[in-house]
Amino acid sequence: RRVGDRVALQGNLDPCTLYASPQRIREEVAQVLASFGKGSGHVFNLGHGIHPQIDPEHAGVFVEAVHELSRPYHVDD
Repeated sequence: RRVGDRVALQGNLDPCTLYASPQRIREEVAQVLASFGKGSGHVFNLGHGIHPQIDPEHAGVFVEAVHELSRPYHVDD
């Protein structure tokens, strides 16, 4: 609401979250999405890239969670 519909904002997840359990990763993704709210213009990303030691399955959980959980937020105003 503050910036209107002409600006895209990037909302980042701390990359250390990917060391957590898959359930915790999903919870954190949900929290970031909820903090942005509904509408277009949100670019979801990790804050500083993926650490080399991250389990690739956890990276996959992150990507899948963003795709799945962001659907309800993609609405036209």
